[in-house]
Amino acid sequence: MARICQVTGTTPLKGNKVSFSNKKSIRRFMPNLQSKRFYLAEEDKWITLKLTAQAMRTINKRGLYSVVKDLRAAGEAI
Repeated sequence: MARICQVTGTTPLKGNKVSFSNKKSIRRFMPNLQSKRFYLAEEDKWITLKLTAQAMRTINKRGLYSVVKDLRAAGEAI
C-alpha cells in the first residue's frame, strides 16, 4: 500500500541528506503513519484508518464522525 494518510493526504517528501563534507544526496522524509481502529458510534461499527499523528489530532479536535463524513464526500470508501 502507498504511504499516504487517508485524512490529510500527506505523502513522502524529497530532500537532501547532507554529509559532514557538505555532499548532498537525495533522501525521502516519510510521514508518521499509524494504523488505528476507531469505533464509529453513529453507525455502530469499527473502522480502521491509516493516518498520521497530525490526523489523529485533527480527529480529536473535529470529531470522528465529521472527519469520516468529509472523507466519504471526497469519494473515499470507508
